[in-house]
Amino acid sequence: MFVIGRLLISIASVLNIILSVLWWLILIRALISWVSPDPFNPIVQALYRFTEPVLQLIRNIMPFSGGMDFSPLIAFFLIVFLKSFVVGLLYDFGLRLTM
Repeated sequence: MFVIGRLLISIASVLNIILSVLWWLILIRALISWVSPDPFNPIVQALYRFTEPVLQLIRNIMPFSGGMDFSPLIAFFLIVFLKSFVVGLLYDFGLRLTM
């Protein structure tokens, strides 16, 4: 059981890092959208490529809100929830298995 516990702790750590990077990328995208960036800039294209699948999924689920795009805000809430609940649960369960 020790190996499974360590595996769950490792998965929780990797998931935590991925969610943190996604949080920062969405924040940077939201801030950049205020200054209308050059869409042909490779950095802006990469930023959109990484964040658009998550934001588009939220936009498909959420009804239209009259011109305001609340998908980054909803994504922040979902990321915080996933980090608190899923990552915490995996980490705690992994710790219990290693004891």
